[in-house]
Amino acid sequence: MEKTVILEHPLIQHKISLLRDERTGTRDFRILVSEIAMLMGYEALRDLPTELVEVKTPITTAKVPMLSGKKLAVVPILRAGLGMVDGILSLVPSAKVGHIGMYRDEETHQPHAYFCKLPKEIEDRLVILPDPMLATGGSAIEAVDFIKQKGCNNIKFMCIIAAPEGLKALQEKHPDIDIYCGCLDDHLNENAYIVPGLGDAGDRIFGTK
Repeated sequence: MEKTVILEHPLIQHKISLLRDERTGTRDFRILVSEIAMLMGYEALRDLPTELVEVKTPITTAKVPMLSGKKLAVVPILRAGLGMVDGILSLVPSAKVGHIGMYRDEETHQPHAYFCKLPKEIEDRLVILPDPMLATGGSAIEAVDFIKQKGCNNIKFMCIIAAPEGLKALQEKHPDIDIYCGCLDDHLNENAYIVPGLGDAGDRIFGTK
């Protein structure tokens, strides 16, 4: 079983608190989501492989560690996951980017996929799968299913806020993936929204509501 990490860094917690505030506007919300993704990415990518490469410094030559290979892909769950992509790419600009489109049935709360486009050689890549909210876990589970069906099993899921119900569901369905979470909230309400949460992350990122 792989690990689940709740990131308790003060900077992440402070920025999540600003996200929760209903007075935070679209521009600031979007910036905060990207900043949080970058801070979370620093932790999630701490085990990237490196190799020694010889470089010439102003003083001498030296063998120094650099990232080995370029087999990283960021695959956001649309549409809210798009808000986390730039923060991750600021750390690893060479990463490939795919997309998985999901929408939630407002009555059944079940996810439905409408789009899936993954980078080539996905089976050989480490996939970072970002989505700001892990509520019921349905979208995350289905997205991981899609990626695994393409032959990739090296997956790290990243969310800013999770409900215990969604985290448990994802852990049980896919115990072989790493999960990185900014904050674990209390519960889901009758409409399957995270409490206290921050509302609809997609609407707040894109200013559509």
